[in-house]
Amino acid sequence: MNSLKKDFLEFQAKTTPHPLALSVKKAKGSYITTTNNKKYLDFVAGVSACSLGHRHPKVVAAIRKQTRKYLHVMVYGEFAQAPAVELCKELVELLPENQERVYLTNSGTEAIEGALKLAKRATGRSELIGAYASYHGSTHGALSLLGSEHQKKGYRPLLPNTNFIRFNDEKDLEKITTKTAAVLLETIQGGAGFILPEKEYLKKVQSQCKKVGALLILDEIQPGFGRTGRFFGFEHFDVQPDIVVMGKGMGGGLPVGAFTASRELMELLEDHPKLGHITTFGGNPVIAAACLATLRELRDSKLIGEIPKKEALFRSELKHEKIKEIRGIGLMLAPLLKDPEQANQVVLKCMEHGLLLFWLLWEKRAVRISPPLTISEKEIRKGCAILRQVLDTL
Repeated sequence: MNSLKKDFLEFQAKTTPHPLALSVKKAKGSYITTTNNKKYLDFVAGVSACSLGHRHPKVVAAIRKQTRKYLHVMVYGEFAQAPAVELCKELVELLPENQERVYLTNSGTEAIEGALKLAKRATGRSELIGAYASYHGSTHGALSLLGSEHQKKGYRPLLPNTNFIRFNDEKDLEKITTKTAAVLLETIQGGAGFILPEKEYLKKVQSQCKKVGALLILDEIQPGFGRTGRFFGFEHFDVQPDIVVMGKGMGGGLPVGAFTASRELMELLEDHPKLGHITTFGGNPVIAAACLATLRELRDSKLIGEIPKKEALFRSELKHEKIKEIRGIGLMLAPLLKDPEQANQVVLKCMEHGLLLFWLLWEKRAVRISPPLTISEKEIRKGCAILRQVLDTL
């Protein structure tokens, strides 16, 4: 065992008893290299976070340029700092008309917390509704709306007045009532196995919310920033949420999150009381510069337009008798296997052959494919060939 791995296991708190524990030396583009100089083709992208791959030159250049000017100078919301202001302005231009202001946070999960608080403040109501098999993070509020009792039972009591509906089940929409402050849904359910909303489902959720005066919050932390072939996943489904939450892919590999809403809603966080949501490092200028470079590259290049073609290539290259179906859209794909053990073996054996895949939270039969959006057709074919080769041995 190398010293880095040994110290990692000894001193850094972990999330599972048996992490993959690759000792990283460097990463570039679609590849990660370990300290023993083995290269891995990355089909995970930091769990949908490295949308432009590792160390994209425009992101690195933006970071370097900003570090020559200033780093952190003040808590969020007090000083006008060009990277954050320009990011907010250009982000609003990509969103529906009802999304007029951006609150920058340190992570997608923190943005979920801010969105939930805003919904309660705006409506004067306390009930929050989530979906079964959902995941929005593991801080207190986000955990309260997480759709797996097994995952949260050890941390109760959580937020009161939470309720749950079944994703894609229109009958459950009657649970959204005049007591409901907000409904929080992933646009595409991630941990459940990349489950897409059925036709008109999100529109019907929105209609019920409007009928009873509740707000619709869509979690775009995974599908946002081009991963589905549109800048935001909800663009596929003709819906305009009241609040949008984002993170992961917007940072180009740095930690960030944001929630957006109308000017009227966001102004509620400014007064009565003041400081309705505060954060020291939200809008950090270095991270905002990386986000701005990422946004501009996704907006101005052909990358997002190429996503459907890359999805089609994945689907054609992953035709195999042991793959039951491939769920998802764009570069957010989940091949479904026979059982959890087979999925587990695929992840571990592919890693032995230099391909990084990962698991999904709740759908144990599936493996995650969420590569950098910059991945080449050659790299897709190479990785899929490894995956097929591994499946042949199982």
